[in-house]
Amino acid sequence: MSLCIKPLNIRGYMKTPEAELFEIAESQQGYFTFQQAIIAGFSDKNHAYHVKVGNWVKVFRGIYRLAKYPVGEREELVLWYLWSRNRLSVPQGVYSHYTALDLYELSDNMPTKLHMTVPLGFRRIAKIPEILILHRVKLQPDEIVMKQGYKVTTPLRALIDVIEAGMLAEDLLVQAVQDAKKKGLITKHIIEANQRYPAKVIAKLLKMMEAAHE
Repeated sequence: MSLCIKPLNIRGYMKTPEAELFEIAESQQGYFTFQQAIIAGFSDKNHAYHVKVGNWVKVFRGIYRLAKYPVGEREELVLWYLWSRNRLSVPQGVYSHYTALDLYELSDNMPTKLHMTVPLGFRRIAKIPEILILHRVKLQPDEIVMKQGYKVTTPLRALIDVIEAGMLAEDLLVQAVQDAKKKGLITKHIIEANQRYPAKVIAKLLKMMEAAHE
């Protein structure tokens, strides 16, 4: 029988459940899941108590926040990222499309909803929150970047997705490509070397890059 042994701190003492949970929540802008609290050492019977006494704030089903943790920047991104977890409690969602462009500050387009790419087999019994627009696509590991408690597609993948969707005005698309080029987030060499995307989309992206010189 295998035993779960708590890690020791630098002084050789076992970490308290509070310290364990803080370590988890710190990497997620103060947020954590029901399962993560259990892993940290809290009994599942005590969760309601910690909410009642003000230690935790319940923000969604199975998702909490440390009440005294400083408010983060765009922390709603962490909330919905944790919402996308599978049965093994592993988040599946990656922010993409217009939301990714917004996070990289590549366009003046201000999306009112959050675009998230999830695996093809992603399922939810409950209704999808209205703030989310889900795209079911299999992303490759090199198309994903880890941010402050959530994942987002790379700038190149975000631009490819938006071009394929065809829902962003041409001037905003050109602006996004030009901004990405100026910031060094995309290069002609990287685009031309990538063979996984449709040739027509790549050609359009390269044409927009050339327009940046004009």
